[in-house]
Amino acid sequence: MKQHQEWVEVRTRGRGLFEVTERVRAAVAASGVTTGVVHVYCTHTSCSLCIQENADPTARHDLEQWLERIAPENDPHYTHTFEGPDDMPSHLRALVTRTCETIPVADGRPAFGRWQGLYLCEHRARGHTRRLLVHVQGA
Repeated sequence: MKQHQEWVEVRTRGRGLFEVTERVRAAVAASGVTTGVVHVYCTHTSCSLCIQENADPTARHDLEQWLERIAPENDPHYTHTFEGPDDMPSHLRALVTRTCETIPVADGRPAFGRWQGLYLCEHRARGHTRRLLVHVQGA
């Protein structure tokens, strides 16, 4: 069984969904694995990952708006506000999404569906450099 790990850095411009599908495809290609799995892990608590539609940008917009509605800034019930009004909402948004995704590898490529893409979901208002650990294993 082969294993391959690499770190992928993603520079965000603030809140939003940033597609990382091609970066994960490149890591799988570099691994030499043709059948197996790729596991992508986000090492932060105020951003997350999601697999969503990548064909129509309005889907991404609607997802971003929904996350803002379920975890708004300046909620008077928040006590964790040390880093600003986007601090606690960013953790809540990460809570309802995921910090990792596992995708099957088939024929040397991540087996995304036709309209699927992998996104880093930045939940903070300002940009950050986020680190993802991509682990590929298989034959």
